[in-house]
Amino acid sequence: MDELKKIICSLIDYAERNLSLDPRDKIYKRNELCEIIGAPCFDAAEVPTADGNRELPDELLSALVAECKVARLVKDGEEEALIDKVMGELSLMPSAVADMFDAILRDEDGKAATEWLYGYCIKNDYVKKSVLDKNPRFDVDNITVTINKAKPEFRDAKKAASGNSIVGGYPKCTICRENENFGGRNKRTLRTVGIKLGGHDWFWQFSPYGYFYQHGIAVNGEHIPMHVDKQTFYNLMDFVDMFPHFFIGSNAALPRIGGSVLAHDHYQGGGEVLPLQRAGVRRQLFDKSFPDVKIGIVDWPGTVVRVETDSRDDMAAVCEKIRAAWVGYSDPALGIVCEDGDGIHNAVSPTVIKTAKGYEMNIILRSNITSEEFPDGVFHAHPEFHIVKKESIGLIEAQGLFVLPGRLDEELCRVEKCITAGKLTKDLSDFKLVYDEAKSIYEADGKRDVHDAMRKELGSICGRILHNTAVFKNDGQFIEFLKGINING
Repeated sequence: MDELKKIICSLIDYAERNLSLDPRDKIYKRNELCEIIGAPCFDAAEVPTADGNRELPDELLSALVAECKVARLVKDGEEEALIDKVMGELSLMPSAVADMFDAILRDEDGKAATEWLYGYCIKNDYVKKSVLDKNPRFDVDNITVTINKAKPEFRDAKKAASGNSIVGGYPKCTICRENENFGGRNKRTLRTVGIKLGGHDWFWQFSPYGYFYQHGIAVNGEHIPMHVDKQTFYNLMDFVDMFPHFFIGSNAALPRIGGSVLAHDHYQGGGEVLPLQRAGVRRQLFDKSFPDVKIGIVDWPGTVVRVETDSRDDMAAVCEKIRAAWVGYSDPALGIVCEDGDGIHNAVSPTVIKTAKGYEMNIILRSNITSEEFPDGVFHAHPEFHIVKKESIGLIEAQGLFVLPGRLDEELCRVEKCITAGKLTKDLSDFKLVYDEAKSIYEADGKRDVHDAMRKELGSICGRILHNTAVFKNDGQFIEFLKGINING
């Protein structure tokens, strides 16, 4: 037990250094950890070599689990719960985290406040930075590709509609605020902070397995379904007024083209510039009713209109005009049907950043219509690409950051070996398209780097998937739609 005592004291030391544990509470916390672990309590004077001088708790937590297994204090499958209990006990109470965040926001600015909160969520092991750092990530042809080794593929639209609710109905979904310290989902380290959007109570939390730097969600304090309306545009602008270093956006509130939690109104954002935000405008447009508003077709594989102005009211009015028109728009010749017996099919995904000139809102037009040829979605990744990406193309992918399933990390390595060997093995036959195209890239490059060829192939496929999602395949079709609401070229 001596090594276990040392680890417990080192965790207490770590919490004092990194998690703002008050030294006066060290005895209390040490006894609590012993009770959580099931180990006898002890006097810290027995352990003079405790050392919590680390940036992350990973090493200490791994050692804790190992010693608990030796002492038969934890069973197989209970390791994650044990770590969550321990780190939850060592973290500040939610009220103290919120007070610290609010003080920094008041005395400094939004960037300083979110930097502090993000750092705290890493140090208390809620944001799994060490896991995220292992995810492959690269940029190619203005697309960012990541392979998510931390989570399995998500393909169940019914779970998205229910918000991944659990038996018993508490919390109502995976993102409700009631998840703070909820053991049923190992959320004892979750910490949220309150914000106001549109005069209503919302809260912000970071994602434990974020797709990009400081990836988080703003969640409605009221458990109501996702929706996008005129107030949404005001809410998004409220957010970037508080946190101008972040972008924020809303998924389309429909299955297949929306997020994984449709049952609870929320937005996604964070501290990274995504590829869509870097893209330029290829066709400038105007609306005579709003002479000070810049409108343009974005140079992007998907269907995106950009609205720029420093007027909040003009921004909301123009964006709502586009949204309302698209929700009711049909063109059967293009496969666009706004509503049928299966319900509404058109929706928008708006996303905004704050610039020196005001607000910049990108409105992505989406449709989740299906057909006999495309049962997973006419404007979804087409079947030939499903081996790479079959999951929903939500707000983040629609902006050019593709999150691909973790299985690809190993599968594509095997395909690369087939390329260098000159033959695709039977067990990888589903990858024939990827093999053929990556092989052509590899050979055209003089067979210098098969891994680089595969990255180029993935970037190409992701770009084509974005084109699949485009409801208008050319500017002529797009302009025809916009003319109907007096936005002209």
